[in-house]
Order: sequence, then structure tokens, then C-alpha cells
Amino acid sequence: MAKKWPTRQLRRKQRTRQHIIADQSANHVERHILSCGFAAELTRHDYGIDMFLSFYGQEGGPQNGMVLLQLKATDHLKLSGNGKTIAFSLVRRDLHYWLQQPSPVILVVYDAKARKAYWLYVQAHFEANIRTQIWRSQITTTVNIPVKNILNRAAILRFQQYNSDVITQQQDKIHHHV
Repeated sequence: MAKKWPTRQLRRKQRTRQHIIADQSANHVERHILSCGFAAELTRHDYGIDMFLSFYGQEGGPQNGMVLLQLKATDHLKLSGNGKTIAFSLVRRDLHYWLQQPSPVILVVYDAKARKAYWLYVQAHFEANIRTQIWRSQITTTVNIPVKNILNRAAILRFQQYNSDVITQQQDKIHHHV
């Protein structure tokens, strides 16, 4: 006879609301990427980057470079008092990692209730803001994402331009030595 396990003592792992909205976030972003004819690759191991965005030309050939996406999902979006920005807290170690990346890093905050996502070009944001010195002495820092930065097809095409701009800047500057 097969041994019965005491069900009172065993509790199965559960799929939480956070797991569900994280998957919805990835699906939302990926749909916009695919609508542009580009490719999205979810990372298998998340160490600060959730998705890689690769670009293809009009004839289907791959383009150099990629954009790195960090996805965050919430049921409780924090709008600023004037309603023009979303306040989002970032951990310093993640921010340090993103700021060291040569590829554009885009933070995506998904509002699960509204089924909308907002984005911030991380490196450009911190280069443009003098506040970058403040986060060095803290564990976290808060960024303000403009509500006009809605993640949609136009945003994905904008990310392609950011990637092209970075690739252009890198020309003649990388030397592979043996």
C-alpha cells in the first residue's frame, strides 16, 4: 500500500498576486515589441535585467546592440501630487549596475489595475539630473517617471533609436586585443 503523506503538515507553493502581475507585465511589454517586428527574450535568471530587446531592419536582418529592460509590476501606483509623474523606489545596487551598462536600460513600471506600463531611460535620467549624488549615500532612491512615458509601439521605436544612438557613439572606440 502506498504511503500517505500527512496533508496538514505540507503546504504547497502558491502562485501569488505578485507572480501573476509580473507575468502580465512581461506579456504587455512583449506584445508591443512583437508588434514592431522585434524580438524579446525574458531572462532565465533575473539579476537586475528581466528582458533583452533585439532589433531587426525592414528586411529582417538583425541590428547591432540591444536594449535591456527591468520590469516592475504593481497594483498600487504612486502618482505625484500633480499627477504628472509616478514615484518609484529603486535599490542603489540595482541602479549602480544599470548605470554601468553600455546598452540603454529601460525601467518599466506596469500598473496592473489600469493595464498600462510606463518607462524611464535610466542612464539618460541620471545623466540629466544633478540629484545623482544623493543616491550614493542611501540604500534606495526614488525616481519620478513622467506619466506621458506610456509604453506602447511608439515607445519601442524610440528605444530602437536610443540603441542606434549608443551604437553610433561606440564606433571606432572599441578595440579587441589578443
